[in-house]
Amino acid sequence: MVSKELKIHFFGDSICFGQGVSIIHGWVPRIAKNLLDIFSKKNVSINISNNAVNGRTTRQALESMPYEIQNSYPDILIIQFGMNDCNYWKSDNGVPRVNKDSFKYNLKEIIQRSEKFSTKKILLNTNHPTTRTKKFDYADISYQESNSIYNEMIREVASESERVVLNDIEKKVLKKIKNSEDLSSLLLEDQLHLSIKGHDFYYNQTLKELKKIIEDLI
Repeated sequence: MVSKELKIHFFGDSICFGQGVSIIHGWVPRIAKNLLDIFSKKNVSINISNNAVNGRTTRQALESMPYEIQNSYPDILIIQFGMNDCNYWKSDNGVPRVNKDSFKYNLKEIIQRSEKFSTKKILLNTNHPTTRTKKFDYADISYQESNSIYNEMIREVASESERVVLNDIEKKVLKKIKNSEDLSSLLLEDQLHLSIKGHDFYYNQTLKELKKIIEDLI
C-alpha cells in the first residue's frame, strides 16, 4: 500500500536531456530508476518527468512552463539552465542569447511560478565548467568565462528563497578535477556536453541532494 506520492519534474536544457549519449547513460533516467527502486520499498510512489529540451534558454522555458510544469503541480522541481543563455551567437552582434539581468529574473520567475503551483522544494543546479576557453571572434569573452558568470547568477538566485537548494555542480567539478585532461574526460568532443563519465558525475552529485530532499518531505 502506497502511503505517500511525490511528483518530481526535471526542467532544463540539453544537459538535462542528455544530448550526445544513449538514453540509458543519461543522469536523469538513471536517477529516476534509482529513486523508484529505493522509495517503492518505503511505500512512496515517485512520479518522475523530464521536461528538458535541447538548446532551450530560460526565456523559452518560461513560455513552456504553464504546460510542462504548472499543469502538473510537482512537489520537487530540478532546474538546469544557463548553458544556452550564456552563449554568444554571431548573428547577435556581440550580445549573449539572454543577458545576465534577464537570465537572473527569468530564473526567479520560474521559481516564483513553481512555488505558486505547490512545489515544496526546488533543486537549482549550476553548470559544469567547459574547455571552451578561446574568446569568440565576435565578442570579447570566451564561452567558459560567460558560463562562470552565469553560474554566479544562479548562486545569487538560489540564496533568495528558502525553498531552493543549491546543487553547485561547478564547484564540485572544480574540486574533483586536477587538470584540463580530467575536465575533458567529463565532456564530449564538442567540449561542452557531458560524456558518459560526466553523466556519472551529475548522477552521483544530484542523487545525493534529491535523496535528502525526498527524505525530508516524507
